[in-house]
Amino acid sequence: MTYLLWPQHANGTRQEFSPTLTPYLAERNDKHSAIIVCPGGGYHRRAQHEGEPVALWLNSLGISAFVLDYRVSPNRHPAPLSDCQRAIRFVKHHSEQWNIDKYKVGILGFSAGGHLAASASTLHRLRFYEASDLIDQENARPDLAILCYPVISLMDHFHEGSLHNLLGEYPPDQLRAALSNEKNVTDSTPPTFLWHTADDASVPVENSLMYAQALSKKKIPFEMHIFPSGRHGLGLAKDDPAVSKWSDLCETWLASQGFGE
Repeated sequence: MTYLLWPQHANGTRQEFSPTLTPYLAERNDKHSAIIVCPGGGYHRRAQHEGEPVALWLNSLGISAFVLDYRVSPNRHPAPLSDCQRAIRFVKHHSEQWNIDKYKVGILGFSAGGHLAASASTLHRLRFYEASDLIDQENARPDLAILCYPVISLMDHFHEGSLHNLLGEYPPDQLRAALSNEKNVTDSTPPTFLWHTADDASVPVENSLMYAQALSKKKIPFEMHIFPSGRHGLGLAKDDPAVSKWSDLCETWLASQGFGE
């Protein structure tokens, strides 16, 4: 079953205006962890190979997953982040129904979805939409984050497509800086796992490096892996023997955070 995040505002059947959350529940009877998956796509689309296959991988670790179809262009900020905050609150609100530990709800994002996940990690104290029901009383802070070749900055080494799709053609510097997540890490940013390839031609590796440095300055626990080579958008990277190791490394890290079996 797929859930409308905003049933009271549903506008026809166009997903761009009716963001959804699709559960992939782990087969277990005890309280367990969950992770919301944000596919990439430059805030223009949502890449399918970064959605369901990733959710099924998380299921294999004993983690329930939820794939978020957030709003993309022509919608602008704060629509995607509103959807992301709502999704976190939605999972926490329904945690009893799904046998999920509401204090173990993480977020995972690829590329522009990584920017969204990082924004949810750093800006969770801010509300980007008006509360409308009991779901919106839940805390929007994710308990951990996994950022895969993420867009982090909209000021330096930025991905032009993500910037323009999210903020328009000529966004003011003040807005670009406000959504550059290397500037937004705080003491309450959750533990984070990052990976990137050094020769990523679309989203420069500096994005992950800057975010890791910001995490280090705030003493936020993190783990980062930079692989020497690999194209952008690899997802689980099943066809790349070297880069595909990221999921094994992430599994170990997740276990250290109390997520999984």
